[in-house]
Amino acid sequence: MEATALLNISAILLAFAACFGWLNTMYLRLPLTIGLMVIALLASLSVTGLDAAFDLGYAERAREALARIDFHDSLMIGMLHLLLFAGALHTDLDALLKHKWHILLMATLGVVISTFFIGVATYFLLGALGYSVPLIWCLVFGSLISPTDPVAVLSIIRSLTVPKTLQTKIAGESLFNDGIGVVVFLAMLGIATSPSGHVDPAEIGKLLFEEVVIGVLIGLVLGYIAFWAMRRIDDYVVEVIISLALVMGIYALCSYVHASGPLGVVIAGLLIGNHGSRFAMSDVTQDHLVKFWELIDEVLNAVLFLLIGFEILVIPFSTNLVLLVVLIIPVVLLGRTLAVSLPTFLISAGGGAVEKGSIPVLIWGGLRGGISVALALSLPDFEGKQAVLAMTYGVVIFSIIVQGLTVQAVIARSISPETSR
Repeated sequence: MEATALLNISAILLAFAACFGWLNTMYLRLPLTIGLMVIALLASLSVTGLDAAFDLGYAERAREALARIDFHDSLMIGMLHLLLFAGALHTDLDALLKHKWHILLMATLGVVISTFFIGVATYFLLGALGYSVPLIWCLVFGSLISPTDPVAVLSIIRSLTVPKTLQTKIAGESLFNDGIGVVVFLAMLGIATSPSGHVDPAEIGKLLFEEVVIGVLIGLVLGYIAFWAMRRIDDYVVEVIISLALVMGIYALCSYVHASGPLGVVIAGLLIGNHGSRFAMSDVTQDHLVKFWELIDEVLNAVLFLLIGFEILVIPFSTNLVLLVVLIIPVVLLGRTLAVSLPTFLISAGGGAVEKGSIPVLIWGGLRGGISVALALSLPDFEGKQAVLAMTYGVVIFSIIVQGLTVQAVIARSISPETSR
């Protein structure tokens, strides 16, 4: 994309975010990200409706404009690393380590269980509705819709009153299951696009090592270098620049060696946000650093959720696809139930502490978001791609709007006052 076109599109998106944000603050008064997406969604549907009624051509022009924005690259390359670092920066590492086994099981075993359950169930559901989609592509859908979205989760959970233990588990799982989810997605996609129809297990192991292990190591090494540099100076401007350079450096290096940049920035964010704030920053630096990354977080989230609302213009829908979306939502929720319940049972059986009423909250708080949409839009053409796009978008919209607006009620009904303390 040309620099001028990129600047123009960025200016338009920020203008929409400002206008829609004002409307939400004045009238809807929803959490900002949900409000922006709802208004963008309504605007998109209104343009489509007016176009169908009066043939104004506005919808087609909007689609052409959106086609110039690569949603996958905009999120996975442009925004995700900054958003994940901002989220990890505010995560309590001690609380995370206290519940590490539960978080690890949900982020690994839970993702795999959900992927296969949703994939197989989708295969039979599509067949019943007359769609001929191979099982492996249904598993690809299962892999891209199973991980919870850290951007959506962290954006919405901040506006809720959540017991600290559950907040740590929900946030921790969303931060770490992204890396595992991408490995599972790439493995399934590799099988689906392979001429032989299979991938060597050694290749999957190599992929897991490159994505997860090397990504974590890069985050640790570069994070420690940034920590060391910050500890030796007391200049909040330079230290904020160091933190920004850290994120960009991790992204660039991980891209070069094909490692997981998201995992790398999460590890670095945890290091800087916990040990860096205690041992390497003055109070003034810490205040400026936190405010800088909060601003980055809010602005990028606003643009991202706005884009999700607008993307309905480029997602194909029909009566049959709407029915498919309605039916796939409970399938995905059941897959989430299995992904939460089995790890929780294993932790409980092993003597670990499990809060009463936590399972419904963990299920309903596992939101899907822009990452699922980005992965779906990145898929090559295949028979059934339109169905996968529609299902992904439908689940994401339901997750953010319905689950995001009702998760507080689920918390209130599931968690006793004693547990909340």
